[in-house]
Amino acid sequence: MKSAEEALADYQPERERFLQEALAGLACEPKGLPCKYFYDERGSALFEEICELPEYYPTRTELEIMRLHAKEMATVLGKHCLLVEYGSGSSTKTRLLLDQLDSPAGYAPVDISRDHLLSTANRLAADYPGLEILPVCADFTRPFEVPASRIRPECVAVYFPGSTIGNFLPDGATALLRAAHAEVGPGGMLLIGVDLVKRPDVLERAYDDSAGVTAAFNENLLVRLNEELGADFDLERFSHRAHWNEADARIEMHLVSSVDQQVRLGGEVIEFAAGEAVCTEHSHKYTLENFATLADAAGFDVERIWTDPQRWFSVQALRAR
Repeated sequence: MKSAEEALADYQPERERFLQEALAGLACEPKGLPCKYFYDERGSALFEEICELPEYYPTRTELEIMRLHAKEMATVLGKHCLLVEYGSGSSTKTRLLLDQLDSPAGYAPVDISRDHLLSTANRLAADYPGLEILPVCADFTRPFEVPASRIRPECVAVYFPGSTIGNFLPDGATALLRAAHAEVGPGGMLLIGVDLVKRPDVLERAYDDSAGVTAAFNENLLVRLNEELGADFDLERFSHRAHWNEADARIEMHLVSSVDQQVRLGGEVIEFAAGEAVCTEHSHKYTLENFATLADAAGFDVERIWTDPQRWFSVQALRAR
């Protein structure tokens, strides 16, 4: 069996693309930065901390759904399934699924943070010695290839937990679901976490915790721009803000400039006004009905839905037509 390093398919975004996308976002009106760049090694570790916070209901709620229903989910995915996970992180929820899958053909975790991915893949290889682990370092919103497993799969299933689909604007969400459809093919499966609309106070606390961990996670994006791209952001002059946008049914996270200032990045000078916000993340929340409409537009039928008793979160099994 190959080590995670030997098996790795590496599509990690290059520095130049990071710079171009950051400059493009900061040239927009209003300014923005791609949330996918939260996840270097430190950002991934901070997100793991967020998942343990009392205010952050999504991980806790989704885990409980998985604990109660993973066996049913595995039955829907079927025998000899090749499981491809988008944004795998620490693969905590995935273990609940792997424990129930019937003779899986392999597991391909896809993550943008190479170090975090390899660390997780090595732990999984040790804990699941009979399972072929096929790590892919990639931005899953861009083209990449999953290595062929030694065992021929009877079904390909994409696993996309954590309500990350909510980070995309409607057109982007549809495009990503269509890419997942192309990955699994007709008859293939998508098992996806979808956060549901709920009270604004619950949502805002989840993205602006009292311990300040989410603020540190958000500000780490500026740390990356400084350390990796040579920018000169002064973190003391930006603050974290999260609020519920009722009209678009989404939480928005921002970094807000406290003063009029200039920042240098990639040879460009970027002007910030006092109070100007840089949007770093959208987190759309869905009703079951409007997510079914989104899935249908991408060629999927909703086959099963599992929710918690409060109907705060859902895990949905979609089958590709």
